[in-house]
Amino acid sequence: QAQLVESGGGSVQTGGSLRLSCAASGFTFSSSHMSWVRQAPGKGLEWVSGINSGGDTTYYANSVKGRFTISRDNAKNTLYLQLNSLKTEDTAMYYCAKVPWPQYTVDYYARGQGTQVTVSS
Repeated sequence: QAQLVESGGGSVQTGGSLRLSCAASGFTFSSSHMSWVRQAPGKGLEWVSGINSGGDTTYYANSVKGRFTISRDNAKNTLYLQLNSLKTEDTAMYYCAKVPWPQYTVDYYARGQGTQVTVSS
């Protein structure tokens, strides 16, 4: 069965950067579309970014476009999210997910346990 393990979260000040990683196992990673979604305290899941199975097409929510970069290494079965110019509103639990389509949806086949990102001013 699919397993996804996120890491790399932490506490930073506004304007700071973090790099999230997601180690995948139990499925054919290189054939799978992947996304990052997040959930802020008291709010629902929000789609953040997605990447197709080959890694050549990426998608971003308007709220993170130009600040976040999604990437993947299919040889290492790992998904990444580079977070730059962080804002307080980026504070959330971040999850990587195996998805049917990597754009504009929080539907997923499998999701990790999450990694917390906290941005303070």
